[in-house]
Amino acid sequence: MELEQLVSISKDIIKLNQHPSGGYVASPLFSTYSYSWLRDGTFIANAMDRVGETKSAEQFYRWVHRVLKDKRPRLTELMRKHENREWIDRSEFLGTRYHLDGRDDHSEWGHFQLDGYGAWIWGLVEHIRITGHMTLLEEFRESIEITIDYVMTFWHYPNFDCWEEYPDYVHPATLACLFGGLKALGELEGRPALIEKADLIRQFIHTHAVHEGRFVKSIHCVNEVWQPALHGVDASLMWLALPFGVCEPSDPIMLKTIHAIEGDLKHEGIQRYIEDSYYGGGEWLLLTAWYGWIQLELGNKQEAERCLSWIASKSDSLGRLPEQVDDHLREPRVYGEWIEKHGGPALPLIWSHAMFLVLSDRLK
Repeated sequence: MELEQLVSISKDIIKLNQHPSGGYVASPLFSTYSYSWLRDGTFIANAMDRVGETKSAEQFYRWVHRVLKDKRPRLTELMRKHENREWIDRSEFLGTRYHLDGRDDHSEWGHFQLDGYGAWIWGLVEHIRITGHMTLLEEFRESIEITIDYVMTFWHYPNFDCWEEYPDYVHPATLACLFGGLKALGELEGRPALIEKADLIRQFIHTHAVHEGRFVKSIHCVNEVWQPALHGVDASLMWLALPFGVCEPSDPIMLKTIHAIEGDLKHEGIQRYIEDSYYGGGEWLLLTAWYGWIQLELGNKQEAERCLSWIASKSDSLGRLPEQVDDHLREPRVYGEWIEKHGGPALPLIWSHAMFLVLSDRLK
């Protein structure tokens, strides 16, 4: 399918899969993904902002505001328990995904996941920078301050990573989302406390999440000492450079991280991490777009264009992009088990379309 045609189709697919309330469904035909995630949704909204669909993006941020604005009593209790060093069960934390109409998700999903809370603040600030709609800051003040208090209090707590896994660890990609949100809002509103916390998070990452000169997938605290828990790389570590700016793409630590991702996870597309067995651990389209974005920023336009063409080649006859493809599976034997239980990988995955739009826009 022609790239320009797929750009137009991707915009249409995203708009068609935005609920009237504003939430983006992660994937309309994959039952596990029939919710709206704060993280996925923010990256989708940011893609729409980049390609001029700012009304769609603003509708999403209004949805987030409605979802979070009544969470103050729940957060107050969480903060009280934190202050008194009381046990907090994971189920008590704020959710990572919500029903499209804004209701809490009470399923047994891994709900304690902080990345979306930092990401949506970052995305809102980017939306305001693009549109100039500064009035949204006061209109959304209640949900913004709930989020800031939540992030400032619990940023260092172990929680599920961006793939809904490894809840006993702290993840640099998650910390990057928190850094990005705090820094963006702190700079926009001139709030030193937020900037100081962001700087603390950046220092924490560089002090505890670097091993052999590169970033690691996850860390944990053992006998009051933070150290790597999962020493390998995860493709989500690219978020530290783009879009959140914990470091530059050309930073030596990031470059070494990218080289490790290339060595361990790259074929034509990019896989998530070495131990991945979800649908056999295939190549993810959205991560391939991220890699192309990184390469473009490093001056390798040809590789970025190759990534974009590869993603487009994975669209079906309707222009729909899947979550992942099975060209180079890490665990081929389990792929059939996933197919038998759940059908094929999510198609369309709205986040895949969003990152295709981001890379396409950056190449323009």
